[in-house]
Amino acid sequence: MGLIVTIIIGFFVGLIAKFLMPGRDPGGFIITILLGIGGALTANFLGRALGLYSTNEAAGFIASVIGAMILLAIYRAFSGRGRLTH
Repeated sequence: MGLIVTIIIGFFVGLIAKFLMPGRDPGGFIITILLGIGGALTANFLGRALGLYSTNEAAGFIASVIGAMILLAIYRAFSGRGRLTH
């Protein structure tokens, strides 16, 4: 049951991140889920590195969205999709 909840929350986190950072990004349902789950992992890693979370704490929903937005920005920077073209 925990895996199903993780997938559902990952989907919503990925959707919100894509909504807050509009643009043409790859993927559909699966990539959006992976983006959300990766955002949660990124938020956990950064939160622990900054001393915001202890070892047994998990990042919250908002931190996960911010983590997903960071991943989306990194993807766009390396793929060239974040640049304005004329």
